[in-house]
Parts: sequence; structure tokens; C-alpha cells
Amino acid sequence: MRTMAPPGHVRTPFYLRGKHGVIERALGPFPNPEQTAYGLPGEARDLYRVRFTMAEVWGEAAENPDDLLEAEIFAHWLEPLDDSHAP
Repeated sequence: MRTMAPPGHVRTPFYLRGKHGVIERALGPFPNPEQTAYGLPGEARDLYRVRFTMAEVWGEAAENPDDLLEAEIFAHWLEPLDDSHAP
């Protein structure tokens, strides 16, 4: 996940920004809610369901580190991992 913090209406949770997840599936293109919230025509952007472990999201504070959280994230918030983060 990107670590952007743009002003305005943002649908990506802060607690997931900068975290590493796995794309569970592609959901297709949808109007960008960051634009439609302001009455603008939402540019169609690809939406993905992304899976994160609780260990990745909450670190040592995770009560059940292997539990999963899934979030629907638009493509402009995603970036590929480089080789240094590969399993």
C-alpha cells in the first residue's frame, strides 16, 4: 500500500497505508469515490480485494497474528513490492 496522505475525501484506511498485503482478487473497474464525493464524475479505476494479516497491520500488538483482514482498495493506492520484500 502506498503511504500517501492527500487532503479531502479518502476511502483508504490510514492503518493500512504502508502495509504489505496480497491481492485476493480483482473486482473490476468502479467510479473513484474520491472524486464522486465532490460531485465530480468518478474516473473508473480498478478495485481489488487485498488481504492483510493482523501481524502486518498491528505488529506485536496483534492479538491473533494469523487472522486476516480484507479490504477493497483502488489500484492507485497499490504498488508492487520490490524483491527485498518477497517471501
